[in-house]
Amino acid sequence: MRSHSTAPAPRTDQPVAPVEDEEVPLAALGDLYRDGITACRGAFAVDWVDRVGEDVEAAFREARSRPDGAVGRGPQRWYVEIHPEQLRGFVDLVTHPWVVSVCRAVLGPDYQIVELGFDIPFPGAAMQPWHRDFPMPEDTRRQRRLTSLAFNLTTVDTVEEMGPFEIAPGTQWDDGRDFDHQMFPPRDRHPRYAQRAVRKYPRRGDISARSALTIHRGTPNVSTLPRPVLVLGVDAPGAGNAAHHDMAVTRGYWAGLPEQVRAHLPCPVVDALTPIRQKHTIEGLVMGAE
Repeated sequence: MRSHSTAPAPRTDQPVAPVEDEEVPLAALGDLYRDGITACRGAFAVDWVDRVGEDVEAAFREARSRPDGAVGRGPQRWYVEIHPEQLRGFVDLVTHPWVVSVCRAVLGPDYQIVELGFDIPFPGAAMQPWHRDFPMPEDTRRQRRLTSLAFNLTTVDTVEEMGPFEIAPGTQWDDGRDFDHQMFPPRDRHPRYAQRAVRKYPRRGDISARSALTIHRGTPNVSTLPRPVLVLGVDAPGAGNAAHHDMAVTRGYWAGLPEQVRAHLPCPVVDALTPIRQKHTIEGLVMGAE
């Protein structure tokens, strides 16, 4: 990625309209607190998603061209964190009314956008172990309060052969203090997750939101195609996940962002971007097998 002292105004393909405070996504709230995951079908136009796919492909090529540009999540499975300027549709994504209303309802009016990246299981990606993405926060354990959300947007129409995402609904509340690294449940509990397991087959234009505490795994990609998924991480104030990420924006790009976006983007504003060296490693996933 080239460094720039200035940046063009952020592109948006749809008007940025504020979401009214009284718009509470009751169905999504019910899904998240019951199952740990919810979705909005057809949130974006397919041609918009195809441009996201182009940007993801370009960012992946750049990341793989340098040390620590991409981190392995198991055989033939990679994660890359990017800066907002690398995604032409960033403003569209973070101002989508459903995304905004879910963030407000779950995380509060001062929610913070802390992560932008993508996960790609290529052909040959293996079954991941059951896991959550980080240990359960004390606020969640004591108060049953979700303090972060992961939004996922597929850039392809998912079919079984591509190794769909698999999740065990309701397991966001599993205590997890006896998990390995507080993220990987003991093998004797795997049958419970397998019994609950639901595979997801999103299509281009769909977006989901989940608690990263909900136990999940990637399944084997036996197709001939990669399955890229964009990831947007959002925190409640004080959740602390921003410390694990290095997202930044240039001054020129910041100046062109709508205030609605700047208010929720606590990342550094810099003269020139530095390519991100990946550090969002999840211990154990490199094993990539049950």
